[in-house]
Formats: sequence, C-alpha cells, structure tokens
Amino acid sequence: MVAMQYPITGVAPPTLGEVRVRVVWPSVAASPGIASLGKALTRTYVLAPLAWAIMGMVYFAKVMPFTARRYLLTNRRIMILRGWAGKVGGEVPLAKIREVKVVTDANTNFFRAADLHILGDGSEQPLLVLPAVPEPENFRRAILYSRDAWFPRAVEGGGAP
Repeated sequence: MVAMQYPITGVAPPTLGEVRVRVVWPSVAASPGIASLGKALTRTYVLAPLAWAIMGMVYFAKVMPFTARRYLLTNRRIMILRGWAGKVGGEVPLAKIREVKVVTDANTNFFRAADLHILGDGSEQPLLVLPAVPEPENFRRAILYSRDAWFPRAVEGGGAP
C-alpha cells in the first residue's frame, strides 16, 4: 500500500493562508457589576430567576449585531472581532507574543472565566487584553501552542509552555 499525505482539516502553515484555530465567546463575567449581582442573586432560591434574567441580557448581547464580540485565534494572529461582520477590534501577531497571563477576579471561579493578558517582548504592559475568556487556561495553551508551532523562533529555548 502506498502511503499518501492527507491534509488535516483546519491545519495549514501561515504561508499558505490564514486559518481559524479556535473561536471563543466572552462570558457574562465581561460585565463585572452584572456578574457580581448575578452571582449574589443566584445564591438565593427566591431571587435566582431574577439573576438569570439580568445575566441573560448580558449573555445574549454578545451575539447581537452591534454588541457582538468574540476572540479568534488563527495560525497567524489572535484577534478581537466585533459585530456580526467581524470587524477587527484589536489584534496581535503570534510571532510577537512572549507570554499569556491568566488574570483572575472575584467572579472567576463562579463563571469559570478570567481575563487573558497577551504580553510582548520588553514590557509588562499587555499588547492585548481578552476579558472574561471561558476556560482561560485552555485558550491560553491554544495560543501558546499555535505560536510555538508556527513561530518557534519567537520562543526562547523553543519549548512548549
């Protein structure tokens, strides 16, 4: 039998084109005041339905035409996309990423979401902040693994995170 090379769906080197690796929609925790109120009301049985209604408005706002927001990781960059059309609201090329830090707050455990700070070389100021990323450690690793796979020279030592 002759061995043939088959492409893997969704995997392509950056030189061939930009391919989506992963898309993440922000959590309700992106609105800290609403998230804290919802968290407090959810702990009561009587007011929990009110909490769901309040948090539901914020939850569904992420898919409305003018308020939609999502985070897109490709084989070339990480981006914040806004609106249904996906207008780029911020981006960082993978080659410029030195580290991705998970920044937690009081709502992190309840909503299982945290902010991701994308750091570049020479500064502790983030190049990009992704607020309220669900399962932040998984998305952090996806970013770093994509960077390491396509831009190994960007990493000192060339090892995986």
